[in-house]
Formats: sequence, structure tokens, C-alpha cells
Amino acid sequence: MTAPAASVALRPGEVLGDGTTGRTRAAGGWRRARPWLVVAAVLAIGVLVLLLPAPRTSTTPGAPDNAGASGSRAIARVLERQGVEISYVRTTAAAEAAAARGGTVLLLGDVWLVPEQVDRVAALENDLVLVDAGWVLSSVAPGLTAGTDAAPRRVRAAACDDPDARAAGTITASGSVADPSGTATVCFPPAGGPATEGAYVVLEQDGRRVTALSDLTPLTNDAVLDEGNAALALRALGRHEHLVWYVPSLDDAGTSAGEDEGTSLTDLVPWVRPVGLWLLLVLVVLVVWRARRLGPVVAEPLPVVVRSAETTRGRGRLYRRGRAHGHAAAALRAGTATRTAQRLGLPRSAPAPALVDALARATGRDARAVEQLLYGPPPTDDAGLLRLADDLHHLESEVHRP
Repeated sequence: MTAPAASVALRPGEVLGDGTTGRTRAAGGWRRARPWLVVAAVLAIGVLVLLLPAPRTSTTPGAPDNAGASGSRAIARVLERQGVEISYVRTTAAAEAAAARGGTVLLLGDVWLVPEQVDRVAALENDLVLVDAGWVLSSVAPGLTAGTDAAPRRVRAAACDDPDARAAGTITASGSVADPSGTATVCFPPAGGPATEGAYVVLEQDGRRVTALSDLTPLTNDAVLDEGNAALALRALGRHEHLVWYVPSLDDAGTSAGEDEGTSLTDLVPWVRPVGLWLLLVLVVLVVWRARRLGPVVAEPLPVVVRSAETTRGRGRLYRRGRAHGHAAAALRAGTATRTAQRLGLPRSAPAPALVDALARATGRDARAVEQLLYGPPPTDDAGLLRLADDLHHLESEVHRP
């Protein structure tokens, strides 16, 4: 009812019959679309982040792709240049599968392992290099335990007959591994400590070589060039052409040997979980942002009562002072259209052509004249506005219910 007729073209800045302009309608549309645009932008950023290629380096301590101070990328690159193939794994199942090809298995830490995983690692027939993995070491060799030395990192001499340790000479390490039974070769003891404790222990067991290192430091990029750290690491890890580099992860905690490790949805589509978490976060933010915050109803008396006639005259004076002939004409036309449509029995949602046709039949006027009167261009001066008001009054007085 209040929309312009289809045959009337909208000009820039023209005031429509409902008191709006093209600019105000565009602003309203922008306000309504803004929340959805924000959500779309957040989703687009999330998808873009997920589709970006993964970084070539990580921040996992001891990882062969970590170029930071706590990583072991330097040692890994030198081993690869020497012909050692490195299989970097983060789960027990992947370590078992890679160990089936033979070679050495390097385990960095066992804090995320459960007893079933410890037993599976201990059951491997490969040569083992256990770094800061006292739990797995005690399972592999019950006679070996964590030492009592908790002193900070310091330079230690080999003080043993192991060829790898003698080639290194000295290393920087902390902590120790104890061998009370004397079945293993203990190297790099702490200064002033017992000879049965050292940072490096070697044990021959059932045809495999088990090597234990109490500290990750000699393998890290930050300390690989200190003392003989590089020599010890390269000789201990480069004994075979294949090296399984196993760094346990929290995601693998609790996996037991008896579980069915079939392919899951996250295996086929690895981005399902992060996308789901991202969408959940977006939903929570949207709910917090757009949720209504209803408080108690507060009745507040108006400071003054203004008569409707005074309000109308005041609004008219504002229109006149601002020379807003278009807005005043739009208000007059909208009121006339509303009242005549109600009198003719048309719904409030009736389109402009329907109202024009009904008024033309009811008044006997030409449809184009009615359309021009209700939806024509706005007046540009006071005289034009007065003529429009008078014409609208006569049109409304001619309308009668059919």
C-alpha cells in the first residue's frame, strides 16, 4: 500500500509515500544484514585458516620438525643427510607400524602414556633409545630406575667404556639413571655422585640395544653444538638406516592394544573436529551478542503531557523550517493512502497498483491522475505542498465504500 507504484521510477533523494528515501531504505537494509555479514565473515575467516597450508615447523619439544630452541630439527637433518630415514609419529599404533620395518625406535618422554601403551613399547624388538622415559625404562629393564640426582644441567664427562660415550667425551645434561644391579654400562655420572648413576645408560637385552638418556638437552637445537652432544646423539640414533621418532601426544592417551583402530570420520576428514569447535564458538558469540537482555519493567511517569495537536503543529514547523517539503508531502500521502485503503476494505499490505485501481473505481477519476497524486514527485515549495494537501483532501472526501 505504501510502496511506490511499479510505473514510477525512483529518483535519488526522492521521498516515497511512506516517508522514506532510497538512502534511508539502503541504511535500514544494511542494519538488518549486518549481523549475518558478521557471521559470514567469521565463518569465512575460520574456513580460510583451516584451508591454509600447515606450517612446516612445529613447537613440540624434541620434534624433528621443530626449528626452535627446544626442537631437534638440527639432529634430524644431519641424520637424513647421513642416509637415515626418519619416521616421525605421535601415536603408539603408528610407532608399532613404523617399527615393523626394523631399525631404531626413539621415544621422547612417557608422561602421556598409559600402562597398556608402555607395555606395547616395551614389547618392541627394535633397538630402543629412551629419552626422559623412566617409566618405560623400568618396564623394559626392571633393574634400571630414575636416579636421585636432581641438580641443574651441567657438563659431565663420559667416565665409561662405551664407544659412543667416549667419542662424545663430555655432554651437558641433568638428572640421571640408576643401575644398582650393575648389569648396564653407566656413563656421564654427576659430579660427586655414585658411579651407578649417570645421564646415559646402555644395556644389551635379548639381541637388542636399549639406550637411556635422562635429559632431552643433548638432542635440542639450543644445545646440540655444546660439548659432545651432537656426537652422542648422532651415534646413538644413527646406528640403523631407519629411525622411528616417537613423540607421544595427549590425543593418543588412553589407547589400548585391544581397541579397534578402524578408520573414523576424523581420520577421513581431519578438519571436522576443528571446524565443529569453531562453529560452536561462533554460535556462542552470536548468542551472547544478539540475546535479549530483559530487565524488570520500570514504570516512569512522563515529565509533561503534550497534546497531539501541539505535536502535529510542532512537527509541521520543523518541516517548514527545514524546507522539508518532500517529507511533509510523504506524510500527507501516507496518511491519505492508509485511511482510503481502510475505507475501501483493502488490507494494509495491499500493493500500490491495487490501491490506485480501487480509488479510481470509487471516485471515477483517471487511474494515472490518482497515481500521480499519491505517488508522484514531491512538491518543491510551500504553494505546491498546499495544493497537494488540498487535492488529497478532496480525493479522500470522494471515497465511499462500494
